[in-house]
Amino acid sequence: MDRSFALDILARAEAIVQSYRIILQRDEDGTWIGNTIELPNVFGDGPTPDESVRDTQQALVGAVAHMLELGQHPPESSARTEQVNIRLTPEERLVMTTAARRDGFKGLADFVRAAALLRTQPSSSR
Repeated sequence: MDRSFALDILARAEAIVQSYRIILQRDEDGTWIGNTIELPNVFGDGPTPDESVRDTQQALVGAVAHMLELGQHPPESSARTEQVNIRLTPEERLVMTTAARRDGFKGLADFVRAAALLRTQPSSSR
């Protein structure tokens, strides 16, 4: 990283990034390139898979820490296996989609998940 972040921001970013799955590909020159589904435009590289993973994690931590500093919501890990369906009126969907975009969420599902999880936390941790 080319700059430092507050320790609490950095710790949160590192915890978030630990849940991301890194995808490695080998370039035509033999360099390993890494990125994630969650932040597909953040890359790292290295001459070996291990070095590429470390470089990718550093790049991801920097990107997530920057998002946290700006008050944005970094993407949650894509490693989900359970699905829940809800029915909304067209008006409810419009209001919720607008709120999700305003708050920086990628989509309505991420917004609903975050709101529900926030609401289920004990009041002392809110």
